[in-house]
Amino acid sequence: MSAFTYTIYVKTTPKKLWRALTEPAKTKRWWNVSYKTDWSVGSSYTIKQSGVTIADPEQVVLAAEPLRRLSYTWHTFTPEWAEVHGFSQEFLDKVTSEPRSKVTFDLEQLDDVVKLTVTHDGFAARSTVLKSIREGWPPLLSSLKTLLETGEPLPL
Repeated sequence: MSAFTYTIYVKTTPKKLWRALTEPAKTKRWWNVSYKTDWSVGSSYTIKQSGVTIADPEQVVLAAEPLRRLSYTWHTFTPEWAEVHGFSQEFLDKVTSEPRSKVTFDLEQLDDVVKLTVTHDGFAARSTVLKSIREGWPPLLSSLKTLLETGEPLPL
């Protein structure tokens, strides 16, 4: 497989879920990541995570349909990012040799819940990044769901 797809149902509104995906103060609560961008198609974004800032012109917004769809290229892997997360040079070498992937969030209102489908794709065969995100997305999305439903994210 060269893609990862995960669907979760969140008792919230599309507006609250969209804000949790796009507003820096909210993404920081459930993901410990904040984005600086205007969320316009073609715009680049800067990511801040664990004290590391990653800016790269290839980090771009691919789709932004408020309350419905958000898509962007995946962030750049830097030595600073690897160091702060405890990743080895070998791991960094592997992930930086792979093509840049992309993530898409599709939101669909279903009565009093929102169906959120996350598709992360664009991976090479035997991708190290794909293996990592398969393990990373489920707890992150559970934290997002918990935050929106209870007011507090999971302690990840």
